[in-house]
Amino acid sequence: MTEPTLDAATATRFAALALDNIVREYPNHPQHVWRDGSDARTPRELHPAFFGSYDWHSCVHMHWLLARIRRLHPGVRQRAAIAARFDEHFATEAIAAECAYLARPQTQSFERTYGWAWLLMLNAELSRHESMEGKLWSTTLKPLSSEFVTRFTGHLPRATYPIRVGTHFNSAFAMALALEYADAMRDKRFGRLLRARAVSWYSNDADCQAWEPGGDDFLSSALIEAECMRRALDADLFSAWLARFLPRIAARDPITLFTPVTVSDRTDGKIAHLDGLNLSRAWCWRSIARTLREDDPCRALVLDAAAAHMKASMPHVAGDYAGEHWLATFALLSLLA
Repeated sequence: MTEPTLDAATATRFAALALDNIVREYPNHPQHVWRDGSDARTPRELHPAFFGSYDWHSCVHMHWLLARIRRLHPGVRQRAAIAARFDEHFATEAIAAECAYLARPQTQSFERTYGWAWLLMLNAELSRHESMEGKLWSTTLKPLSSEFVTRFTGHLPRATYPIRVGTHFNSAFAMALALEYADAMRDKRFGRLLRARAVSWYSNDADCQAWEPGGDDFLSSALIEAECMRRALDADLFSAWLARFLPRIAARDPITLFTPVTVSDRTDGKIAHLDGLNLSRAWCWRSIARTLREDDPCRALVLDAAAAHMKASMPHVAGDYAGEHWLATFALLSLLA
């Protein structure tokens, strides 16, 4: 079986989508608390770095897509255009304004924890760039990522229970991305906190029934938990945990995890989330497959499931703005897994 990869044509197409989106200010869905009439500002005024792509978090992960593609495909046609946008959006003044926004009253739950995690993913990716400009962008972004590390560090000990929904609030998704940041930045203290929380929340989960999909899920609550634990545990511990959590993979059970979901209306923003569910399941299945032995019969089943999910939704990354402002990032996650 030939596994799909990020080829040059796909990289070019995704980069074009993201470049259009990160400067598209409207329509816009701000996560903003108005204290009085003086707070009536445009998205660009509120967030000079991340004002496009319909909402703040989507704009952040579209920037991550551009950074990842620019590093992995240095000859991409939009290379100079990406640099020009990053020079503007990651300017010291723009990032200072984003930090100032977080210092306002009533922002403690702003983008918690989905947007926090994506911002950390973006900084983790920029930290891998070897060019001088990449290092400058990473350094400029650091005050903002440091603020979100502080917020994670304050929030996780107070969060008695994980959030297990298939949407933005899912705790396992945020911790999986935050772990990538902690490891990339060699932040051992933050990594220990994240791993300890993952173990305390999920280590005793067993025989997952996978009560999904929900009507607006874009994350598999079952598989993203597995992806979080894959990152939190060493290989042997994860293998043992997975055998307890999904003990009947060989029988393709729970069958829902092996069955791509149906998307009935891609112009409806909530229903269009389901394309993201297909792509995020593919990402998680492909990641899990890497932990299985080559001769494990489950490995072929898992990779087939990933391929079926990608086939169902990869053609629909663009077409309507309901999905177009964000889906390419989950497509990229699945391709790179």
